[in-house]
Amino acid sequence: MTHKSLTQRLMENLNEPHLVLIPPPFHGHMTPMLQLATVLHSKGFSITIAHTNFNSPNPSNHPNFNFLPFFDGLSDTQITSKNFITIASTLSTNCVSPLKETLIHHMAKLKKHDEKIACIIYDGFFHFIDSLAKELKLPSIIFRTTSATNFLTYHVCAHLQNKGYLPLQDSKSLDLVPELELLRFKDLPIFNLTNPHDFIHIISKTLSITPLAVIFNTVEGLEDSSLIQLQQQYNVNLFPIGPLHMIAHKSNNISILPESDHCISWLNTKPRKSVLYVSLGSIASWEEKELTEMACGLTNSGQNFLWVIRPETVKDVSEWLESLSEDVKLGVAERGCIVKWAPQQEVLAHEAVGGFWSHCGWNSTLESLCEGIPIICHPYFGDQRVNARLLSHVWKVGLEWCNVMKRDEIEKVVRRLMVNQEGEQLRKRATELKHEIRLAMNCSSSDALNGLVKCILSLN
Repeated sequence: MTHKSLTQRLMENLNEPHLVLIPPPFHGHMTPMLQLATVLHSKGFSITIAHTNFNSPNPSNHPNFNFLPFFDGLSDTQITSKNFITIASTLSTNCVSPLKETLIHHMAKLKKHDEKIACIIYDGFFHFIDSLAKELKLPSIIFRTTSATNFLTYHVCAHLQNKGYLPLQDSKSLDLVPELELLRFKDLPIFNLTNPHDFIHIISKTLSITPLAVIFNTVEGLEDSSLIQLQQQYNVNLFPIGPLHMIAHKSNNISILPESDHCISWLNTKPRKSVLYVSLGSIASWEEKELTEMACGLTNSGQNFLWVIRPETVKDVSEWLESLSEDVKLGVAERGCIVKWAPQQEVLAHEAVGGFWSHCGWNSTLESLCEGIPIICHPYFGDQRVNARLLSHVWKVGLEWCNVMKRDEIEKVVRRLMVNQEGEQLRKRATELKHEIRLAMNCSSSDALNGLVKCILSLN
């Protein structure tokens, strides 16, 4: 297939308002940005994705978009929960000048055809783009790829710092946060960070921005109280237009990670609601001893399981499997399927899946809610703690997991979700919430999306 040049694409889309979307190079941020791009393209906008060379999307998977790579100063760095904040800070330093040059060059190309950028939509993670957009006199809108509640915690963390609560102490971890009584101190994204000062710096930069509008990949009914509080904080339009993966359902190959699809044929052989899907996302890290305890707990539970083990988690999965005891190896062979990465939306929609052991990233949270799948909540860092609290104590579709990785405890919690009456109640509630979300897609989310389109068109 011959790919058209950027100039050719621009010529074809001269009558369409031109948007530039700028995601950071993290799977959990890139995926919803590409979904947003798909939705906005369906509304008549010409889309350009400006992205780092690091973890870049594959243009051939998105033939309707233009792509503008820019230098980031990173090599093939391995992103983990331990270095996430450091990499974020590095990107915010390295990318300023290269992105500026890229945008100026792009604006010059458009100008030759009497066109211009109607608006920049950037991930709030890239806070430096606010000043860059103002310098280039470009209207800009922020896209928040985490929950609205998580963004609300940024304001709470800033208040806690002013009151001298930071750094947070373990002794206060179970106390409810005065400013946000849904959450405990241990649920805040700053809790137990190795570099809290860097995170506070990012928060302060983020909160100093006054955007034209903020887009949230959420549903009004899920987070109405948080959205109301945020609206009181900002004198700007808030657009909760999610869940984007459902609205952009016609798009293919959104994932920037290669997916193993043979697990679907494996799921086809399993009874309804009999499989536990286990995936801790693209960043959370496992220790090999934790993998072994998980393997023992899963097999001892007697349940079928589909387990994502990323290649960077363990040097050689086959060698690790061979090191397990014979009974565990037999259990994995009889009831398990292990893949490097799975087509998660398709997996969660499969009738054989009855539960999800998740890190509770926001994309995984939404995808699970939309399919009525209850969750074992195993958060690691950042917004995952917030989402886990919402799932387990607010929406009541999840089991909070805060135990050490021991096989007996793993066996118990798996059976609680997949076999016991408790799990059945969670499934019932998850099914109810699924229907509520799908109704909202055609009501509040649709209204918010139409409002966003009108907002963008009014900027020019």
